[in-house]
Amino acid sequence: MKVSLLDDLRRQNPIVFNISNFVTVQDVANGINAIGASPIMSEEVDEADEMVQMSQAVCLNLGAFTTPQVHQIKVTGQLANQYHKPLVVDPVAVGAVKYRAQVAAELFQAFQPDVLRGNAGEIAALAGINWQAKGIDAGEGAADLVTIAETCAKKQKCTVILSGPTDVITDGTRTVQVINGTTLFQTHVGSGDMLSSIVAAFCAIEDDYFEAAQTACLVFAAIGQRVAQADPQMGAGTFIIKLMDALQQTTVAQIEAVAVYE
Repeated sequence: MKVSLLDDLRRQNPIVFNISNFVTVQDVANGINAIGASPIMSEEVDEADEMVQMSQAVCLNLGAFTTPQVHQIKVTGQLANQYHKPLVVDPVAVGAVKYRAQVAAELFQAFQPDVLRGNAGEIAALAGINWQAKGIDAGEGAADLVTIAETCAKKQKCTVILSGPTDVITDGTRTVQVINGTTLFQTHVGSGDMLSSIVAAFCAIEDDYFEAAQTACLVFAAIGQRVAQADPQMGAGTFIIKLMDALQQTTVAQIEAVAVYE
């Protein structure tokens, strides 16, 4: 993996335009900023065109939306395609709530994501594979996670990240699994949303979105793992504070020293 992309990201400081959700918007903005990119957030559709044009990547989060926000998400996704900006979508809870699944299906008729990032339940739903999702959590099922991710990538015609204890990243042909991580990610609601926007930041500087996605996952997972291993007694509150510090300070060499993937 091209972990050196982290240095490129910090040097280039790409602008990432986010439609986030109110639960995690501050975590997402701070995470993007800490790792070395520049976040902009918006809830106004009338400024979407200008926002997309000034950005180097776009991330759309479906975590908490109203009908007007669905319209904004649709318009922003279409503009990202129009201006050829990499588009990352986080399809929160589409496997648990029928309305969310319906909205996602309609949105994907209107625009084409370049990367989808979700947990097993979300990616299984978008792949058309039976899985018992549990709200925003992954839930459980019998299908193989690699098969789920690859099926989704082929169906949705994009790179897919299936996040979990092991992250599966695939474009339907190439597949990588990132083994690094920590269970403390599960204690912080904003971790997945933060990763989605960090993936967008890497897509802003790397035209091969599969390469960008796998590198972003490795960087995020390895940094979280290093933070957790430094203090085995750490709780959820301390973890997120130290994670922000580490996103800013961790070097490429430190990530490469702990990286585990296959």
